[in-house]
Amino acid sequence: MPYALSAKSLAAALTGFALISCAAVPAPVQALEKPNILIMGEDADRDTVPRSSRIFKRVLDAIANELHNEGFDVFDETATTLDKMAQDRVRRTDAELIGIAKAVQRPPIDVVVVYSIYASSEELAYLTKVRARISGRMINVKSGQRLGAFEVESPKEWTAPKDCNRECILEVVGKYSRVLGQDLGAQISVKLDDMVTGGPSGGLAKKGDIGSAYTIVFQGFAREEIQTFEEYLAVFAGYKNHRPIYAGPRHAEIWYESTAPSARLTRNIGKMLDNEGIRGTVNFSGSEVTVTKLTERKKRAINQSDFQ
Repeated sequence: MPYALSAKSLAAALTGFALISCAAVPAPVQALEKPNILIMGEDADRDTVPRSSRIFKRVLDAIANELHNEGFDVFDETATTLDKMAQDRVRRTDAELIGIAKAVQRPPIDVVVVYSIYASSEELAYLTKVRARISGRMINVKSGQRLGAFEVESPKEWTAPKDCNRECILEVVGKYSRVLGQDLGAQISVKLDDMVTGGPSGGLAKKGDIGSAYTIVFQGFAREEIQTFEEYLAVFAGYKNHRPIYAGPRHAEIWYESTAPSARLTRNIGKMLDNEGIRGTVNFSGSEVTVTKLTERKKRAINQSDFQ
């Protein structure tokens, strides 16, 4: 096959792409970018505290502050969606939350933290016992992969006056909601730190759990060229896995999982084209990389006999 990589050229490609990766990474722990995080509340369940509640906002601030103190980049939902989406909606479903996180492109969101607040009470003859629970989970926005679930509960039952109504219960929970939010934020930050750095030991065993999933679309390339490109993709820094989604005579789509940021991936694809002597363009949008081959019109030989 004219586009198959020889052992020598593949070794050269490996060396070249290894140099690209190492030049941009001063230390192993910094090999993976820290993710951009969006914190959102799920309150579709009528038993949960609504998003408009002051308790909800107090918990959100506590989680965000805990992650911020640990060095993570946390972005405000209102600030990132103000110009494009309806604000102050309550009782939002899972589908709406994920849709919003995917739609935010400046900055691109890597991980969404979704949490719900539950408050319950038990009325006795002489007082009311109140309990609270916050459950949360992390989702990789690009791939949809669940990254972990968390839950914190009030350490003991809090007391409230007898005949304490819903507003009264929320007032009691509000006094302790900041503490519960801090505890949840601490759990989340530990999990995120393990994924980024490989855990307390600083090893690389777990590093790369927060990888990105890309769809790489090749337009105008022959099947032999696509096969060659797959060999390159497998040696790029951060490679985790790939599988073909569609393969046609001049069009192919590949699901590509990698811990490499989008800038490094698109740069490596551009260098791959240069290495093969192929003219093409590389465009990136959302989680899709489109690689288009630039071709020239063939010049047909002129047969003088056709014009006699």
